[in-house]
Parts: sequence; structure tokens; C-alpha cells
Amino acid sequence: GFAPLLFLSFILGCAARPFYPLPSKISNQNRQPMQTSRPYNIAHRGSNGEIPEETAAAYMRAIEEGADFIETDILSSKDGVLICFHDVILDLTTDVANHKEFANRKRTYNLQGFNVTGFFTAKTDKIFFIHAVDFTLKELKKLRVKQRYNFRDQQHNGKFSIITFEEFISIALDAPRVVGIYPEIKNPVLINQHVKWPNGKRFEDKFVETLKKYGYKGSYMSKDWLEKPIFIQSFAPTSLVYISNLTNSPKIFLIDDVTMPTQDTNQSYWEITSDPYLDYIKEYVVGIGPWKDTVVPVKNNYLQPPTDLVARAHARDLQVHPYTYRNENMFLHLDFHQDPYVEYDYWLNKIGVDGLFTDFTGSLHNFQEWTSPLSQKDGDNASKLVDKIALLISSYRKG
Repeated sequence: GFAPLLFLSFILGCAARPFYPLPSKISNQNRQPMQTSRPYNIAHRGSNGEIPEETAAAYMRAIEEGADFIETDILSSKDGVLICFHDVILDLTTDVANHKEFANRKRTYNLQGFNVTGFFTAKTDKIFFIHAVDFTLKELKKLRVKQRYNFRDQQHNGKFSIITFEEFISIALDAPRVVGIYPEIKNPVLINQHVKWPNGKRFEDKFVETLKKYGYKGSYMSKDWLEKPIFIQSFAPTSLVYISNLTNSPKIFLIDDVTMPTQDTNQSYWEITSDPYLDYIKEYVVGIGPWKDTVVPVKNNYLQPPTDLVARAHARDLQVHPYTYRNENMFLHLDFHQDPYVEYDYWLNKIGVDGLFTDFTGSLHNFQEWTSPLSQKDGDNASKLVDKIALLISSYRKG
């Protein structure tokens, strides 16, 4: 397993900072290369089906369970430090409400036309929540992360802190095999409005500078890329176009529900998924990351006929990495009969996608090892198991 003693120390809540050695000291010479022969297992916010999202422990667990890539959302603190956190508000996945010293930080900001109130990571306009952009890194480190969903394991709530982008990178580079990273430029319009860096630099500049600091470079499947695999993702097309002048690392354009507007250009995703737009964006990206219901519409929780989005993307040599796959029945369409493996089979073998964002890394890894194992020995064992199951079913039917 991956650093079991260190992982255990996280679970027990006794780890100290800094967690990891500097990535620059780590060599790939003796590490197993990342597989590229089957669709990618993308650990969505780490193994967050088990452990609170975007924490060091969630990412370490995902690596242990077989993730090809660990995925994260990058925001910024008030003082310009890039952090791993999904929401612009802190309320839903941290214990900020328990910190009396931050009670006066609740704000209301406007995000994409909606008023949101809470504790923000960075300062925004018109939403009454506590937001991360209103907090320095030192203040954010005082908070502890909790599970987003109350129907998932709650035992790890309050044990882990928010991590920085650099700490996240260190986790991947310190793994015993080559593990890719899949960071998102999250809410760039908001961050650029409310966080200021010296010399007029933008959020995207700091993002790319961090990647270059740790040696991430190279086009898809190049020698440099295979040594340190990365996909850069964003819902904001202008950010992807902007950083194309800063790095040749491969980029993925995320696609939301077709009725939603983009945060930066205010285009609908109907337009974004059109042939003319795919022809335009393919000059800057190597793939798309669509919400899975955009690929296969759903009505009354039943699948409808698939769209031709995957075929049109593949015709332009664009990869397709849909999101998000979750084991719980409430997230599974009725066609899959409460079985996440049936869902994986549908998307990998019928729809033919090139990677999946999953909250349950271990489940996807097990499915792929059973159905498309990487080693011949595992393949032989899987084949024998399938034969045994077929024989058992046959004898049951005869009986």
C-alpha cells in the first residue's frame, strides 16, 4: 500500500506540517509508469466516497486504490496562496461555523447571477456565506474538513486540514508509482476580481507558475508528460485559451448542463457543444469533460438515447472524460439496477469514453482489473473467473 504508516497517522489525526518531501527531490527512475492502455481512473477530489474531499488523506487513499490521476479544484486564499478546495464558500465542507473568531466573515456575493451567502475562501460580491477568498492561508489552516454528504462515513470529520496546491502536487510526486494530477482552474473570474498578485499577474499565471516549478510540461503522451502526467481542466474557455500561451500541458474543457451559461463568456453549453465551437476549441484542448447527463440525457431517472457528442469529439481527436460517477443508489439511474459496475460497463464499453471522474476510485479500479486487466496473469485469472461464473449460471438454469 501507499505509505501505510503515514496514511495511518493522517487517520489518527496526528500528522504535522509539512506532510511531504519536496517534489523536486523525487525521481521517477524506479517508479512504475502510469498505464495508458485503458480509460483513465480519475479520482474526483480524491477517494471522497470514503474520506472528506480534497484532503491529503483522500488523495493518498485514491493512490492506494489505483487512481491514474488525482483530481482537484484550485482556488486562492486572500493572500494569494493556491489551495485545493471545491466550493467558493467554506460552510458546506468545513467546521468554519464552529470558529467564533470568524463569525463576522459571513458575506453575500454574486456568482454567475446568483446571490450566495456564506464564508468565502476569497472576497466576492453578493452571497451571504463564509468564503475562502476572505481568509488568509494561516486562517484556512485552522479549519478542519468534513464530509459533504451526511449519508457517507462521518468518522473522519474534523481530522484533516485544507491543503495547498503545492502539497497536493507533493502527494502525487511522492507516490510509489507515477500518478498524474488533474487540477481545475476554478472560478477564475471570481478569483481575478478579488485576489491581487504583484506585477498584474492573474490567477492563471500563478497556476501555471506552480506547475512549472515542479516540472510539469510537455504535450500529451510526450516523454515529459509521461514522467509527470497532467491534464489542466476548466469550465472557463478564456482561461484555457490564455494559458495555452504559457504551457503546452494538455487541457480539458469542462462542459456543464447544456442550459447553463459559461462563467466567463456567458455562452450556453448548447453553443459550446456545437460543431463550430468544437472546431474552435480543439486548437487549445485535447479533450472535453462533460457532465454525463449532457452526453446521455435522463428523463424520470431513466437513460434516454445517447447524443452524438462523444462521436463528434472523437472525430476531432478529442478525448472525453465525463463526470461524476458515484456508487450510491441515489446517483445511479434506474437502468443500472443499483449496480455501479453496470454503469461503468455502459460508459466504458457502450459509450466508449476515455476516462471517468469517480468518487469511488477503488470500485472503478476493481471493475477495470476484472474486465481489462493490465497484466497477462491478471487477465488469465479474470478469464477463468468469468468462465466459472458462466458455468455456474448455466448449471443454475439447467437445475
